[in-house]
Amino acid sequence: MTKIGLAYVKGSVPGFEEFGKLPTDIVKENGLINGNKASDELDALIIPGGTLIESNDINMDLNKEILKMAKMGKPVIGICAGFQLLSNQIDIGRKSEVPIVKDGLGLIDVEFSPLITSDRVIAKVFDNSFLTKNQNEDVKGFHTHTYGKVVGDAKPLFYSKVQRMNYGDTNKEGDYNIFSGACNDDGNIIGTMIHNILDENPILVENLLKQIDACDIEDIYKRNKRVKEYIQSEVGISTNMKIPQKKINSKPKFLMIGSNGSDSGKTFILTGLAGALRKRGYKVALLKVGPDVRDIIPGLYLTKDYMNEFSSIKIGHLGWCDIESTIAKLNSSDYDIVLIEGVMSVFTGLLNEKVPFSAAEIAMSSNIPMLLISGVNKGGIESAAVDLVAHANMLEKFGVDVKGILLNKVYNEDIFDNVVPYIRNNTKVDDILSVGKLKLETRGFTPEIEIRYDLFTKAALDLVEKSIDIEKIANMAQEVKFNRIIAFDEIKDKVI
Repeated sequence: MTKIGLAYVKGSVPGFEEFGKLPTDIVKENGLINGNKASDELDALIIPGGTLIESNDINMDLNKEILKMAKMGKPVIGICAGFQLLSNQIDIGRKSEVPIVKDGLGLIDVEFSPLITSDRVIAKVFDNSFLTKNQNEDVKGFHTHTYGKVVGDAKPLFYSKVQRMNYGDTNKEGDYNIFSGACNDDGNIIGTMIHNILDENPILVENLLKQIDACDIEDIYKRNKRVKEYIQSEVGISTNMKIPQKKINSKPKFLMIGSNGSDSGKTFILTGLAGALRKRGYKVALLKVGPDVRDIIPGLYLTKDYMNEFSSIKIGHLGWCDIESTIAKLNSSDYDIVLIEGVMSVFTGLLNEKVPFSAAEIAMSSNIPMLLISGVNKGGIESAAVDLVAHANMLEKFGVDVKGILLNKVYNEDIFDNVVPYIRNNTKVDDILSVGKLKLETRGFTPEIEIRYDLFTKAALDLVEKSIDIEKIANMAQEVKFNRIIAFDEIKDKVI
């Protein structure tokens, strides 16, 4: 019986993609399957993305089993963070004055350092492993990572064509500009930064099955369904928070999490809400306005949902899927609720002549209701209240229904209580909410620098459940349909 393992450890995102519907067995930190060592039981192992390097001890028992499998010549495929784990070392010191270097297992002769990309990609293929045999065309998939610069002497497998790096358009010539996959000398240890590599490229799946002499294909797919059921049975990884199986809404309802600027805590709040709703049985879709889907990955860590093509809503030339197609796909889906994280301020990009170019325009296009939030850590609670009133009233002018206002990182509840009447008296918003300041902030809590999904998501879920009536948030969401993209001249007339 063929056995293909899937690493299921804290910090990993095993629900992020389907891995060709191949995994038949779950492997946890102890490196065991049914009480036996993974190296003895498995024919191959897939290591998913996530924050494996930040979240795990390099000496965990699973890593010892990976080293044994490598020595035995068995295939091991690492994707994104899984690739990092197989490398020599990883510098996770983005925005640090000195490198913060973590050791990998040293199975693939490459090193990693900071490089941000979140693009759908095609990649050139090199025939240096069993996996890429007969793959004569470019492969497809997507990148989403913070530490994705790969250098080293390992045999290349893939070079990706990436349009944007470190928040800028840098590939005007359309070159294959990112070293995105490599293998060891024997070709059995494979790493790639390309997510969905096994889902979108069937020849690679066929090659893996041939390599391990798999004949029981239908049985593999049957056992894979059980693996997916196990993954979907709990919120997060090894939390014992079981998900009730029920259908809540006949059609998905939508809610945008917008803000008055960056550093408001949108990602933290979205993550907590996603986990809390999933814990209550809601099937939750998570979307990001613009290309930086890294922001919704902590939420996906809790919900175990896929990173879909519609997970990134296109604004201008940035992002993956236009809002009209996104709404159509979701309205024919089985999701109960759709949470959309805005980008920067809801108005950032509003006066760009390319439309849509802001979160506000996305909300306007389909009458998507909004929970409007602000962090209070920079200008204080009073300044945040004034700013939120201005944002809420301008959104009303554009026809956006602000269902609630949330002040985040609140350090004094008495001051918050004093600004609530001001907000209510100067807007049409009744639900004014607060979330307290997170007391344990470290590098592992900073999404764009270094994040540990296990710690960040637990803190977000705990604080959001403690602070907010989750059903009240669920009731803010509404069914929507695409209407139209507002013309630039119409926007300009309303603003001026």
